[in-house]
This record gives sequence, structure tokens and C-alpha cells, in this order.
Amino acid sequence: MRAFIFALCLLPCPALADTILATSKITAVTVYPQGALVTREVRFDAPLGAHELLVTDLPAETAPEYIRLQAEGLNLGAFSLRTDRVPPREAVLTPAQAAAKAGVERLEVVAQSAGAALARIDAEVAAAEVQVGFLSGIRAEGEALTAEGLKSIAQMIGAEVLTARQAALAAAAPRPAAEKAVREAGEALEKARAALVALDRGDLGYAGLSVQFVADVAGPGVVTISHYVDANWRPVYDINLTRAGDDALEVSRGALVLQFSGEDWVGVALTLSTAQIAHQSDPSALWPDRREIYDAEAERLKLSASAPEADAMGGMAEGIVEPMMEPVTTTATLFEGDVVVYAYPVPVDVASGVENLRLALDKLRFAARVEARAVPRADETAFMLAHFVNESPEIILPGTAYLMREGVLMGSTELAALAPGDKAELGFGAIEGLRLRRDEPERAEGDRGILITSTQIEEKAVLQVENLTDEAWPVRLLDLVPYSEQEDLVISYTAEPAVTEENVDGRRGILAWDFDLVPRETKAINLTHVLSWPEGMELR
Repeated sequence: MRAFIFALCLLPCPALADTILATSKITAVTVYPQGALVTREVRFDAPLGAHELLVTDLPAETAPEYIRLQAEGLNLGAFSLRTDRVPPREAVLTPAQAAAKAGVERLEVVAQSAGAALARIDAEVAAAEVQVGFLSGIRAEGEALTAEGLKSIAQMIGAEVLTARQAALAAAAPRPAAEKAVREAGEALEKARAALVALDRGDLGYAGLSVQFVADVAGPGVVTISHYVDANWRPVYDINLTRAGDDALEVSRGALVLQFSGEDWVGVALTLSTAQIAHQSDPSALWPDRREIYDAEAERLKLSASAPEADAMGGMAEGIVEPMMEPVTTTATLFEGDVVVYAYPVPVDVASGVENLRLALDKLRFAARVEARAVPRADETAFMLAHFVNESPEIILPGTAYLMREGVLMGSTELAALAPGDKAELGFGAIEGLRLRRDEPERAEGDRGILITSTQIEEKAVLQVENLTDEAWPVRLLDLVPYSEQEDLVISYTAEPAVTEENVDGRRGILAWDFDLVPRETKAINLTHVLSWPEGMELR
């Protein structure tokens, strides 16, 4: 029987299951407008058989439902996320952190050595001062009280005190240099510690990922972990209007990346995606909308008659009203169409919660049509507007745009999404040399531009644009007249010269004049409108 058991022990069998501790390295991150997908690799030596892999460096806020695993050469089983009873782990330092830590340790030794040198100097000075004090306290006794004895003692004490004083001075001579060395070593150490703190990866807590696996063959194992964290990115633009030669817009596209995962991203491959993973994935539902009419007076009488009965029954006799479904509202996505993806060409670092990383993407150039927009009713100068068409094959994403004119910052705006072929206009600040006025001529009665009767109002205005620049400008001047949707309120207007466009951009009563204005020229427009209504009515 013993021989049989011994023979069984000689047969090959799987290794006993044990726990393998390992850490991971973030290799790639895909950032969305809301959220980011982090991909990390765990490399370890996998023994033959069934084991547990315990990855000890996932962020504390990792959500288990978003974790996905892949493996090379291993059969993965169940996994779980531990947020407590996680074994301690060794701190993994980046090369920069390791160098900073070594610098701190070296400067600590320097500071200690400088302090010890200063202490030795102070000890030598103190010893010499003690000797001086001792010699100064010597008193002659007995036979030494003779004149010769006192003289001999005085000479001896004087010589020894002088020697001790000289020794104290000699010992104190290096002290200023030693104090300076201590001060400089302390300052250097303080800076080195601050530099090390600045490289802190912000790892305030961590979770452990326990993965069951079976290795058919002992050897290197690789487990890839994907999970989502709190992060975002948004587009940012520098748009420069150039007017040398043909007018053009130079659009420098960039991205601002911010993450709150609880750990720094160091040397990761970064991808920016416009996919709206946090938005709804299904179309909204519509519910039938039942409408009804009723006799309000009859309903009031019915409710009034049933009030006593309702009071007696505690309000239970009130009519039962069929419940109506609340309408479902929806938030529109930022844009439609294909997802745009940007793969940044070099690895990047992004600190958690403390850094807005700005990345340069690419540059676009569009032909522009420049005009001077004049609104005398509200402004004192005209403003420069540039019209352009998105001639690129991809969408221009919504984001903050900083507007420059020949490289000079003029302001900022929120750029809307522009699909290929979309038109847009951007304002590039005031044109100080195009002065605007809106005058109301004097009337004989003393009123300024407005004549009012009981059933009519007439208003006259003179709109002026004066070109004080040395450049000819295409001008688009805007003003308005009231409009009415009532047949009895009649509104008419006259303009000299005639308007170029009525109801601009579908806005009722908005008028536009387009003209060219040469240098030193003034353009005037006379605009009159009349409101008439029947007797007995009032205008509001």
C-alpha cells in the first residue's frame, strides 16, 4: 500500500493554487467628452495550474461593472474587485520620481554634514571659552602671595588666556562659511522635497482586482484590464483672421484634457474620441396626447354643487380624473454623424485632478469673406465679421474659440458644431474708423423724430456710417421697424435708399442695407415708419 502511495506522488500534477501579487502599467487611454477608457497591462510569471492573480494598484473608485479582461496564454475565470483587506504594496516610482527621491536623500546627507561641521566649530569655540573662564578664575594662595609669585602667576595666566582666546577666535573663523553651507543645504533640500511632492502621483487609495486563472504551461503571463474613469476633453481653437492678400481664416485646433481617476497617467498612448458614451443610445418615446374641450361654466356649477358632499366624505367625492402620461423630454446630442477620433502621436502625461493638458491637433485654412456690420441703433462703431464655409471633410466640433486679427487677440466665442459644407460667421472686434450715428431730426413742434396722434405714430430716423479709414469696406447695416400680426394695426415704412433685405434671418421687421463705403465717405439712410389703428383702440 505504501509503495502505491509513493508511486502516486511521483506522477505529474498541477501546482497548488496560490496568490500572485502584481502591479499594472497604464498603456493607453481613450478619452471621451464624458469619461475615459483606461487600458492597463499586468505582466508576471504564471506557474503551471490554477492560481489567483491579485492586481493591487487599481484606483479606489474603479467600478467593477465596467471592468473587462483579456489574457494571452491563460484561461481566465471569475474576478472580483476588493476595496478592503487589500495587502500592502510597494510604491512604484517613475524614473523622474526615483531621481527626485535620490536627490532628496543625497541633499539630506549634505545638510546633515553641514550641520555637523557647524556643531564641531561651536564645540571648539565653547571649549576655548571654558578654558578662558577657568584661567580667569585662578586665585593665588600661600607662598604664591609674594610679589614674585603673583607676578609669575599673572604672566602665566595672561599667556594662557591669550592662547585660549586666540584658539577660540581661530575656531570661530570658519563659522560664517559653515553657517552659509548649512543655509544653502537647507534651501536645496527644501526645493528637492518640493520637486518630489510635485511629482506625487496622487494615489490616495487603491483597490485590488482578484482574477482566477489556469495556466496550461508555465511561463510569462499577460492580462489586459480595461475600465472606465472620470475624465473629459473639449476642443479649443485659435482662429486668426489674416487680410494680407486674400482674406483667410487660420484655424489651429487643440484639445484640453482633464482627468479625475485618482492616479496620474504617465507616458500613455492617448486617443480622443467624440463618441457620446454618456448620452442616450435609444430614440425617445412619444406618448399619445389626448385633448378635450368642456363647458367651463357647467363644470364650475357641477363642482360647486358637489362641494358639500365632498366635504362630508373628506374630499373623496371629487371627480376621478384619468391620469395623463408626462411627456418624455430629450436632450439633443452635440452633433450627428460619424464619430471623430484623434490619436495623439506621442505619449503624454496627465496628472489627476490638478492639470489641464492642452494638446495641439492640426491646422485648417478657410477662405473668408469680410464685411463691416453696422448697427447704429445700438453701437457707435461697426464690427468686423468674417464669413466662411467648412471646406474640410470632417466636422468642426463645438468648443471655445479665441479670435485673433493678424495675431492680436480680439475676444472669444463658443463655436457651434460645423459639419462639412456648413456656413458660419465670426466677429473680430470693432472697426474704430467706421463711426455710426442714428439721428432723429427736429420737428417744428419740438418733438425729436416722433409724431404722435390718438390713432397714429410716425417715427423718422437718419442712419449714418462714416468711413475714417484708408480702406474701402463692404458694409451691411441693420435696423428695425415694428411689425404687427393684427389686421387693424397697420404698419408701413419707407426707406431711402431702399432696403436690400427684409426680415433678415427670418426675424420680423429686421431690415438690411448692403453697400460699399470708400475712404472718407459718409453714407446716410432715411428711414420712416408709421403705425395706424382704429379710433377707440390703444397701442401697446
